[in-house]
Amino acid sequence: MGEAVQRRFLGLTAVMAALGMTATLSACGGDAEAGDVTLKLVAADYGTGPENSSEKYWSGVAAGFEKEHPGIKVDVTVLHWKDVDREVAEMVKAGDAPDIAQIGAYADYAKAGKLYTADETLAIRTTANFLPGLTDAGKINGTLYGLPFVASTRLLFYNEQLFDQAGLDAPETWDDIRSDAAALKAKGVDYPFALPLGQEEAQAETLMWLLSGGGGYTDDVGSYDIDSAENVATFRWLRDNLVGEGLTGPVAPGKLDRAKAFEAFADGKVGMLNGHPTLMDKAEAEGIKVGMVPLPGSDGPTKGSMGVADWMMGFKENGHRQEIGSFFDYAYSDENVLEFAESYDLLPVTGSASAAMEADKKHKKLRPFLAALPNSTFTPYGKTSWATVSDAIKKKIGSAVAPGSNPESILGEVAAEATRAEAAE
Repeated sequence: MGEAVQRRFLGLTAVMAALGMTATLSACGGDAEAGDVTLKLVAADYGTGPENSSEKYWSGVAAGFEKEHPGIKVDVTVLHWKDVDREVAEMVKAGDAPDIAQIGAYADYAKAGKLYTADETLAIRTTANFLPGLTDAGKINGTLYGLPFVASTRLLFYNEQLFDQAGLDAPETWDDIRSDAAALKAKGVDYPFALPLGQEEAQAETLMWLLSGGGGYTDDVGSYDIDSAENVATFRWLRDNLVGEGLTGPVAPGKLDRAKAFEAFADGKVGMLNGHPTLMDKAEAEGIKVGMVPLPGSDGPTKGSMGVADWMMGFKENGHRQEIGSFFDYAYSDENVLEFAESYDLLPVTGSASAAMEADKKHKKLRPFLAALPNSTFTPYGKTSWATVSDAIKKKIGSAVAPGSNPESILGEVAAEATRAEAAE
């Protein structure tokens, strides 16, 4: 909702309050509980097994919502996170879209006119509570379609015991990474710096390094800038100073997936890597003392971090705009947002829940990640071309750091794919 419209709405609310009237701060309007409606909800499973399946969470949210809204039922389907985006796409293609989806991408559906906007569903107070950087990532042409559901950021992790044994301090610059990795290699560490540029999540690892080198996937106006001079220089540095010096371990970065790198870190075989909160807990459960610092950059610590988010969205197909809005407002209560984030070591997407988590001593370990989130840079979620570009990065980027490679040529190939994908929109 535009600022001017928001001011007018809030002004009207104040007048009504002064007159002793009750105003519903919702974009929905009307009675969302008139008649019996069943909302179909499809969500991703973030759990690792039946004991922590996300189905338990969503069933609890649905039960609480139904109790407060007796005219609305919620039919919950939870699918593995690797499958849920594909399954929802097939539902939409078959004309059987869910009313609500909690998945990894929204742009294609928004540009096809299949989604409600935030203005059409959310209460003003709900929209205003989202962290600004996340709402920016959920917009297309200034309109919010993708509602941030959960987020994460990245920091550089290092094994404190291995660093102590080598007499090292935490790195702050690329030069520190290189010298620390060389010292760790001399001590027999298998992976002095684990660089997972395998296809599992190469697009994320790549963005972290691009940001630390002063670049990124897009320029200041949001256009792709993948083969910029800054990005080329970053990959030349990786090729010459880490990979070429044998400091990234026994598996070539282009063949090393994130899951394998994280597993090696938890096993005590990795000196440094870029990590997220879930890895922190996994490693500490294995007895690894985890040090964390902002991503080192070419000249000092990177000011921002890479952010990751998943999204909620409301589909128009069944016409349940009011009911969807009521469910969204309920789902984004602090209680619900915090319960999900705490269950999976992730970060809340609302300002009030983030403040509550930061103030809670039991979440002290997450404070560096919470601090990094407001200044994080996200992949270009709002571009329908991003899926194609991301796939090209996954397939090609590992070869850009191989000894004897030409990073400028490989980044140029990805940039050309991005140009073609944008032209096809």
